[in-house]
Amino acid sequence: MDTIASLFSFITTPVSWVIVQFHSVYGAVFGPDTGWAWGLSIVSLVILIRICLIPLFVKQIKATRAMQTLQPEMKKIQERYKNDKQRQSEEMMKLYKETGTNPLSSCLPILAQSPFFFALYHVLNSIASNDTIGVINTRLLESAQKAHIFGAPLAAKFTDSSDKVEALNSSLTDVRVVTAIMIVLMSLSQFYTQRQLMTKNVDTTVKTPFMQQQKMLMYVFPVIFAVFGINFPVGVLVYWLTTNVWTMGQQMYVIHNNPTPGSKAQAAYLERLTKHVTHQGKTRNRRERAIVKAIVAKGRDRNEYERKFINGLNKAGLAAQADGMVIKSEGTVAAQAEDGTPGTGAAPKRQQPKRQSKSQRQSGPAKAAGEPTSLTKSDDEPADDGKPAAPAKKGDAKPAGSTRSRAQSGQRKGPQRPKSSSKK
Repeated sequence: MDTIASLFSFITTPVSWVIVQFHSVYGAVFGPDTGWAWGLSIVSLVILIRICLIPLFVKQIKATRAMQTLQPEMKKIQERYKNDKQRQSEEMMKLYKETGTNPLSSCLPILAQSPFFFALYHVLNSIASNDTIGVINTRLLESAQKAHIFGAPLAAKFTDSSDKVEALNSSLTDVRVVTAIMIVLMSLSQFYTQRQLMTKNVDTTVKTPFMQQQKMLMYVFPVIFAVFGINFPVGVLVYWLTTNVWTMGQQMYVIHNNPTPGSKAQAAYLERLTKHVTHQGKTRNRRERAIVKAIVAKGRDRNEYERKFINGLNKAGLAAQADGMVIKSEGTVAAQAEDGTPGTGAAPKRQQPKRQSKSQRQSGPAKAAGEPTSLTKSDDEPADDGKPAAPAKKGDAKPAGSTRSRAQSGQRKGPQRPKSSSKK
């Protein structure tokens, strides 16, 4: 073990130095020999490492989304050159080069933190073996061996014998109960993180083999952690549980604020964004403007949730602009159309005809033609000369005002007796 530790001293020494620096801070608060001082030192080491890995995490997100986008093209290449593996590999590399995608980018955070995990394992294993390592001298070694986390020594394992555990001033039952609980929590956090990615942040419109692989890993990874976890010291379990919780929280933040296009998380995000923009009449920050700008630039290529977002703005009298801003759409102000081209504003509503009564519908044509209504003389009627009007002959054209219309307006059928202004 000394030989292996000396070969990897370039990483074990910095890790041990960081733990000692954090221990000096927490030891002044909780006591140098307590499990809180050493446990929080390991947690702080994880947080420091993960903060440094944030740029790689961003690259991992971009690479994962790019791989999801390329899955249909990759499937076509595999089917086209299924009998020529060499040509298939060449076409795959060509596709990666053209799109600027690196399949290994999605594994960068795991690969980057592996050396720190390895170094911490050797540091804690040396403490359990009563060997100094890195900057941990004899005094710090004795302090670390006294540290217990819920009754389990920092360097104890689930598979340790009772004699070895008793040498660390603990009982085998305490060690196995604590390590078993930590292994279960570690596996559950890994499962939830992967499930959250599969159920909320995957484009549901594209069915690819990549999704099946991710679904399989969702069940495989927790089993792997459970199997190998029984061989990890308690301090390493603290490290791995902390990094799983960090990954889960980091992923929840990304899914909530920058979801994958076409996923359920994007539908929920755009629904929240629609409510805010319609209430405030504008976007809040640069990130929201960037999302609106990307949606507007897609035009006809928008997915269902993005079209619903644009339509929601239009219904509220707002229009998304090409620069990501949202303005009010009034009168002749151009509104964003469904296909991404600027429109001419909201179209006027079609006026529905007013419902008429039966008498209005029957007398309507006569009024529309300009004919006089009953009890009203027209300018075209002959002057009243005191003689009754001659009855119409058969075949002559009927007057515009029909007998039925006059009857309905209060007049009797047949020829009417003319009125005289003077009495006989």
